[in-house]
This record gives sequence, structure tokens and C-alpha cells, in this order.
Amino acid sequence: MSPLEIEDFLKLIKNTDIEEMKYKNGDNSLYFKKTDVESVVTKDTTFAKNVSQKIEETKEPAIIAIKSTMVGTFVSSQGNDKLPYVKEGDIITTGQKVGQIEAMKIIKDVLSSVEGKVIKILVSNGQSVEYGQQLFLLEQPKQAK
Repeated sequence: MSPLEIEDFLKLIKNTDIEEMKYKNGDNSLYFKKTDVESVVTKDTTFAKNVSQKIEETKEPAIIAIKSTMVGTFVSSQGNDKLPYVKEGDIITTGQKVGQIEAMKIIKDVLSSVEGKVIKILVSNGQSVEYGQQLFLLEQPKQAK
């Protein structure tokens, strides 16, 4: 698949229910998981270099949303007398727990899929959330040239 074909394909499925996909054709493979960060895995090094170069040319910080993965009640801390997992201004890392969602006595951790600075918390403790609802806005650091 050429980079243009990949770009066209991603545009086509952007607003679908497809969450994750693997594609393999000969020595080339493509894997993506629908989050706010697109990742491309390929053996075509020239394409990978072009993607890296475009990322490095980014001058403005990216604003990324952490979204709810299920319907339920948002929990911002381990207990009423405990500090919240994160607060505005915190720097978080990939995989860091930023909250929990509880539904029918099932508790699922909300983990950050990216690293960055929390610039806005969009939900409060005990608030009902929907699937795909934005919970946090993160500012990713500017890329260094």
C-alpha cells in the first residue's frame, strides 16, 4: 500500500465503528487502533522516515482527548478522602491511570494512550459518561527539530 492509499483508507474509516485493524500484504504490514494517535507499523523505511520527518516539522502543540471506553460513572480518585488520579496541569505518561469508569459493579481503569500535560478535565467525579465521550484534553509537547 502506498502512503496515499493508506491516507485515503484512514479517511474512509474515520467515522466508522472499526476500532482496530491489521493488514498484511507480502513484507509490508499495517496496524492501527482507533485512538487520537495514529500509528503506522511498516517495513517500508522510506515511508517511516517521511512520517517521522512530518512529525518533526510540527510546530504547534497537539491537543489530544482521552475518551471513555464504556458507558458508566466516572471516578476521579480511589476514595472520597483521596487525591484525584490527575489534576489540570499534571504531566502524564502513556499507560498512566487517569481515572476509572464503573458500570454494574465492574470497574475499568481509564489509561492514557499518549503522554502530555492535562489542560482540561471535562468530567467530574460521579458524573455519568457515554462511550467515546471526551474525559480529558492533553497538550502534547512541541516536537524538537
